[in-house]
Amino acid sequence: MAQYLKELQVVLRRDGHGQKPKTPRGRELVCMDTEGRNIFKNVLRTVVIAVLLGAVFAASLLAQTPLNQTEIPQTPMPGSTQQNRPIFTVEPLVPPSQPAVDTDPRIPSLALASTIGERSASQAEGKQPKRILWVIPNYRAVSANVQLPPLTAEGKFWLATQDSFDYSSFIVTGVVAGISQARNDTPEFQHGAAAYGRYYWHTFVDQTVGNYFTEAILPTVAHQDPRYYTLGRENGGFVHRAGYAMTRLIITRTDSGGSAFNLSEIVGNAVGAGISDLYYPPPERTLSKTGQKWSLQLGLDALFNVAKEFWPDINHDIFRDRYGSR
Repeated sequence: MAQYLKELQVVLRRDGHGQKPKTPRGRELVCMDTEGRNIFKNVLRTVVIAVLLGAVFAASLLAQTPLNQTEIPQTPMPGSTQQNRPIFTVEPLVPPSQPAVDTDPRIPSLALASTIGERSASQAEGKQPKRILWVIPNYRAVSANVQLPPLTAEGKFWLATQDSFDYSSFIVTGVVAGISQARNDTPEFQHGAAAYGRYYWHTFVDQTVGNYFTEAILPTVAHQDPRYYTLGRENGGFVHRAGYAMTRLIITRTDSGGSAFNLSEIVGNAVGAGISDLYYPPPERTLSKTGQKWSLQLGLDALFNVAKEFWPDINHDIFRDRYGSR
């Protein structure tokens, strides 16, 4: 855990304010007089002389270049008394013993092609799908070894909207509400179908408020990136990657690419838990109840980070990338 806490740092941003150089005004066209025609003739004469000198220089280079010549006998025509005379031809640039493909710099060698293939396979293995098991949204996860530009404020709010109103969020809300009712977490909601409805909309509002504060509002104010950047199999073992995933609760990436205290996650979930006191029954508005909701949300986010970290491996090794296209 200590090695991750060392990543905490203060990021200073300096906005450079430059000014574009002013474009000078175009000069006015002047009618061609005697002096202008003389200038045109001088320029034309200089161009012609330069072309001639270039041609002479190129011819001298060609004359100094040795040419490998081979003698090829010529078959005389029938009835001709002319002796066979050799015909000189230039040998090909590539020796016959070497294939032309090896001398073409545009064609990669077999070793380079193998390296590229291995790298592509590795990237495909660590690629994050948009959904886990075709249901659970995974919009915040970034594939391993991928660097993305910072999200705009609009992009952060759209990310929170996707996580909150995706069709799968209604399914997850139904499951969580059912578990809460079975455990009788809020006795004031009582029992039955009406009680399930109360659990359902309270859970939905809890998730939506938390998503907007942790993925949109506070990340915009604190200039932090709400996405989860996958470490990947190439960058560590199970313990290292699991520790990395859980410590992303307190360490996050900034819009400038640095690391900072995860104000969006810690404070955002605390604000969401505090706002929930406005619509929960009075017995649920105590400090201990609010702290329980805050700690529960942090625990769920840590669990989801671990799932995001190892899901590409599970999808590749167990499901053979069956869920990678959704």
